[in-house]
Amino acid sequence: MERTLIILKPDAVQRGLSGAILARFEAKGLKLVAMKLMRISNDLAERHYAPHKGKPFYPGLIRYITAGPVVVLVLEGVNAIAVARKLMGKTFGFDAEPGTIRGDFGMSKTYNLIHGSDAPESAAAEIALYFRPDELLSYDRPADAWTYDRSGGEPQ
Repeated sequence: MERTLIILKPDAVQRGLSGAILARFEAKGLKLVAMKLMRISNDLAERHYAPHKGKPFYPGLIRYITAGPVVVLVLEGVNAIAVARKLMGKTFGFDAEPGTIRGDFGMSKTYNLIHGSDAPESAAAEIALYFRPDELLSYDRPADAWTYDRSGGEPQ
């Protein structure tokens, strides 16, 4: 099973979309293993977005992610990173396909509602920024037997 970090950014929280967005991930079959409502400090934002430091959009990105409360969560599932990114849609809401989170709820180039890890390595690093190991839960859900084909043993 793979894990990914998701951040429902300040615009998602302020617009009251947190529940609707989380419901999409759960309906797809991804399992929630950690979640918190928080404000991201400047220091944490700078550590999270360190790969973008020096780029023209970096200062605005830091201002945006620290502008209000966010919901930070960890999702788990087979191919969780790719599945979550597909559900999120293209970065800019006006480019994103209908049926995706950004396609259905987003219009802005700046306010894009959600962050999701882009690779297993970045997911591990990002999760460690926001959660201690003891905050990540492992548990079984009976519904997983109906979400994944386990006839061959491993989830498919």
